[in-house]
Amino acid sequence: MMPKSEEDLAQMIAGAEGPLRITGGGTRPIGHVEGTALSTAKISGITLFEPGALTVVAKAGTPVADIEKALAKENQRLAFEPMDHRALLGTTGKPTIGGVVAANVSGPRRISVGACRDFMLGVRFVDGAGTVIKNGGRVMKNVTGYDLVKLMTGAYGTLGVLTEVSMKVLPGVAAQATLTLDGLDDAQAVAAMSAALSSPYEVTGVAHDPQAGKTVLRLEGFANSVAYRAEALTKHLAKFGTVTVDDNAKSVQATWAAIRDVTAFADQDGDVWRLSVKPSDAPGLVAKMGAKAVQYDWGGGLVWALTDAGRDIRAALGDFDGHATLIRGRADVPTFQPEPAPLAAITAGLRAKFDPCGILNPGMMT
Repeated sequence: MMPKSEEDLAQMIAGAEGPLRITGGGTRPIGHVEGTALSTAKISGITLFEPGALTVVAKAGTPVADIEKALAKENQRLAFEPMDHRALLGTTGKPTIGGVVAANVSGPRRISVGACRDFMLGVRFVDGAGTVIKNGGRVMKNVTGYDLVKLMTGAYGTLGVLTEVSMKVLPGVAAQATLTLDGLDDAQAVAAMSAALSSPYEVTGVAHDPQAGKTVLRLEGFANSVAYRAEALTKHLAKFGTVTVDDNAKSVQATWAAIRDVTAFADQDGDVWRLSVKPSDAPGLVAKMGAKAVQYDWGGGLVWALTDAGRDIRAALGDFDGHATLIRGRADVPTFQPEPAPLAAITAGLRAKFDPCGILNPGMMT
C-alpha cells in the first residue's frame, strides 16, 4: 500500500482489515512487525521553508537528503544530524523525514543541541481510526493543550502515521575540528569526555572507540573560535595524554559521519544493540555484556554494542539504570526494553485511544 496523499492514507487506514506495517523509505526495519506494508514514501515534498524564521515544513515521505540540500543553499542544517541506518542494517532506499521523526533519530550532536524531538514544532498524522489530526504549528511559539508533537516523535508509528512535520533548523557552521586522545581505557575515556563536556569550550561531539583506542571530541563554529577553543581544550585535557587536532573539513565530516552511522559494525556478523545509560555506568556495563565490539557516543551516554548472534544482553546485564534496544538481530527478543508496569499501563492506554483496533505497527514497542 502506497498512498499518494493524506486523504488516500486516511481511507486506507479506515478500511484496513488487518495489521499494517508502517514504513517510510524502508531504510530502518527495526522491530519485528507482521502486517501489510504501508509506505508514506509518495507523500513527499517540502511545503514551506522560511530561512528567516529558521523553520521548514515537509511531508513525511520527503527524503532527508532533499531537505538537507534545500537547507544547505541557505547555510542551514538539521542540527541534530540524523543517523543513516542503511550501512548498519544493509538496506537501500532513501531515509525520509517522517521516519526520522517517528524514531526520534538523533546523532552525535544531541549532547549539545538536543534530539530530533527538541526541534519539532508541529505534526499532521492519521490515527488508527483513519482520522486526520493536526497538532502544533509551523512557527516557534508557545501553545497550550496536549503536546502530541512530542508524543508522536519517537512513537515508531504505533499511535498514528505521520503525513507532515514542521521543525526548526539552525544555521550552518563555518569551521570544524576533531581533537583525538589515544590509548585511553574505557573509564579514562569517559572521564576525559566528561571533562570536555563540563568545560566552557562548547564541545559538540564526544565519542570513544575502544578497538581503535581513540577518544574523539568535536568543536564547531567560526574559524577563529574553533582554533582558540581547540588550543584551550588541548591544555584542559593534558592530564589524559597528548591531544592531536584535525581541522580539515572533509576529514572531520567523515570521522563524525562514521560515528553517527556506526559504520564500524556495518559489515560484521552479529547482533547490534543500542544502550542508553548513565555515562559513569557505561564502562562497567560494557565489561558485563561480553560484546565483540563497542562504540561510545554522547560522552558515554550512548553505547553501541556488537554481540554474537542470538544473545540477549539484557539477561547478562540484569537490572540497570537505562535501556537496551535491539537494532539488528533475532526475532524472538523484544526490540525495546520492557517497560515497568505503571509505564506500560500508560502506554497501553495511549494506544487504545489513538489506535483502538491495534493495527498500527502492532508489537513494535511491546
